[in-house]
Amino acid sequence: MTENHQDQHEPERFTQEFWDARYRTKESLWSGKPNAHLVAQAGDLVPGTALDAGAGEGADAIWLAGRGWRVTAVDISAVALERAGGHAAQAGEEVAGRITWHRENLLEWQPTERGYDLVAAHYLHLPSAGRQSLFRRLAAAVADGGTLLIVAHHPSDLQTTVPRPQEPDLFFTGDDIAAQLDGQGWEIVTNVAAPRQVTDPNGRQVTIHDTVFRARRT
Repeated sequence: MTENHQDQHEPERFTQEFWDARYRTKESLWSGKPNAHLVAQAGDLVPGTALDAGAGEGADAIWLAGRGWRVTAVDISAVALERAGGHAAQAGEEVAGRITWHRENLLEWQPTERGYDLVAAHYLHLPSAGRQSLFRRLAAAVADGGTLLIVAHHPSDLQTTVPRPQEPDLFFTGDDIAAQLDGQGWEIVTNVAAPRQVTDPNGRQVTIHDTVFRARRT
C-alpha cells in the first residue's frame, strides 16, 4: 500500500488483487526514491533490524539496507515485491543480501513482538478500525530502545485541490497515533504536520502536509 488512492472507497482496495492490478498499470508506480521523511528521521539512527510495512517497489527498504540495516520488507502485492527485488539486485549484492521480502496482508499479519530496532510505515491509509489494529501490532514490534516511524497524508489535505479520497476516516494525525501507545514506555521524538509543495491537477503549486510521527520505546 502506498501514497495515492482512488477517489472511491472500496473494500477491494485492500486486497492483493487490487494492488497487483494497480501496479501493472505502469512500469513504475512510484518515484524510486526513498521517502524524504524516512531519510530525515532515520538518518541519525544506528543501523540494526528494520521492518518496512507496506514496502511497495522497495525504495525505502533499499535505502535502509544501503545504510547497513537488515530489513524485513512486507507488502500485499506480489507485483510490487518482484519489482522491489529487481531494484535491490541492481543496487548490488551487499544491499540485496540485507533485505528479506515478504508478501503479507498487513491487515492480518503479525510481526514479531519487540523484534525490530526500527518499524516504519508510510502512507498506509486504511479505515480506522483496521489501521488502529495494525498500528498496535507495529508498535508492539518495536524493540526496547527502538523507533516507530509513521508517515501519512495529514487530514488538512482534504481541504486542498490535491486529489484525496473524501473519506476523513482514512486520515489521521500524530496525536491519533500517540493515543494508541501505552502511556508509559515511549518518548515522542517527532509529532508534526510537515508542509511540502506539490502541483495540483490544474498545474498550480499548493502546500500540503504530511503527518510525521516518530517515537522511541524507552
